[in-house]
Amino acid sequence: MLLNLFGSGGESMSAVDTAWLRMDRPTNLMVITGLMFYDDHVDFNRLKQVLETRLVKFKRFRQKVVKSGTNASWVDDPDFDISNHLHLVALPGKAGKAELEDFINEHISTPLDFGKPLWQFHLVENYQGGSALVARIHHCIADGIALIQVLLSLTDKDQDGDSDPPPKKLSFQAGEREPDDPFMRLYKPVAKMYAGMLNRYAKVVGTSYGLMMNPSKLADYTQTGLAVSGAVAKLATMPADPRTKFKGKLSATKRIAWSESLPLQEVKMVGKALGCSINDVLLSCVAGALRDYLIAKGQNVDGLDIRASVPVNLRPESKLDKLGNYFGLVFLPLPIGVANPIERVYEVKRRMEQIKGGYDAIITLGLLSVVGALPNAIEQPAIEYFSTKSTAVMTNVPGPRDPIYMAGSKVKDLQFWVPQSGEIGIGISILSYNDRVNFGMMTDKKLVPDPAKIIEDFSREFEKLVLATLLSVLDCPPDPELAELHLAMLRRQVEV
Repeated sequence: MLLNLFGSGGESMSAVDTAWLRMDRPTNLMVITGLMFYDDHVDFNRLKQVLETRLVKFKRFRQKVVKSGTNASWVDDPDFDISNHLHLVALPGKAGKAELEDFINEHISTPLDFGKPLWQFHLVENYQGGSALVARIHHCIADGIALIQVLLSLTDKDQDGDSDPPPKKLSFQAGEREPDDPFMRLYKPVAKMYAGMLNRYAKVVGTSYGLMMNPSKLADYTQTGLAVSGAVAKLATMPADPRTKFKGKLSATKRIAWSESLPLQEVKMVGKALGCSINDVLLSCVAGALRDYLIAKGQNVDGLDIRASVPVNLRPESKLDKLGNYFGLVFLPLPIGVANPIERVYEVKRRMEQIKGGYDAIITLGLLSVVGALPNAIEQPAIEYFSTKSTAVMTNVPGPRDPIYMAGSKVKDLQFWVPQSGEIGIGISILSYNDRVNFGMMTDKKLVPDPAKIIEDFSREFEKLVLATLLSVLDCPPDPELAELHLAMLRRQVEV
């Protein structure tokens, strides 16, 4: 009977992927949205050919999800037609940024069709004299690291790339990322212990779901040591994040915004001058932008911290070439109450160092594997419980360092938006591409109807930090890199 239900291609969905599948709700869809910009017009038929020959070679993109009780399976769609997933559209009016935002806002709040494979692309044929591609993929298919690799498999290094090469192997090479990337630093100390510890931990938690809510009993059950049981207790007893303008009852309508990209070299210069990582700099600017927004809304921010749930890649060596979700979460307190931009960078750095080497990411992945195997009625309270612990989801994904081409057209820029779970109403996405850094935000319309204001503040916070960095080294010997940074800042101000 089950064979008839699932078909000959049926394959059980992993517990972790099932957990992300069941997080879908009208107020927070579990869909990752990406955006590609092109200077010229993309040939629709050539793009369709690329997707037919490259994307659907990954079987998840021609399979639909079938739910049965507490389980879910991947099943080949016998009626698969790429025309159901790739659409050619045109923007109205001036076909500028405002019109593209409206188009994405409309679709980002619309569920994917579960009667078909869970992805959808829209080629916008008339954006600012060129084209744009809006891609939506359900989180149960893969995490951000894997989806970037899928994206790369669709692209070429030059305009005349072969339209039908074999798909590139999914991979995650640590050396390709910035050496000072704190997300990479988080990955390294836990990767070696991942397999054994996570399996043991999942068995411990699986013996009694109630242990998560009763940390005092964990020491009696866990076999993974005091460090892990202490980390579980810390997560279980973590207080709810404070109520701010960013927290509250959600609607079913989302709003997105994106920034003009920042030169990665300038971010590196600031980090080098302050002895901090690139991500210390970027996360400090995010905290400053959120601070400015709250102040503008009349909120007292003195001493305020709000937590961001930060995904940490835990993909083991055996899963480097697989789709699916292989990441845990850490909870980073953002120092909203710190006004001085340099002090804020150092405070972010200090807090990231405290997180480094901890067990939070392994534990949250273990919990996802447990609750994904339990009835939905048990999973939902767990999601609600942990969503109270943070205000935002914040993710940083490394994109291609060099320009890429898709369907013969050069990709000018990239953006993406990360979904939120439970009652979290803000998603913050940082993506690097072609030596530039992009910042995107998705918010619940009821809580933050104007995310563009936060995006604008992000750029201003970076300029403040550049100026503060230059002023802080006035008494030091001249530094050619800082002089170049100063000139770049002045050029941008003149352009504005």
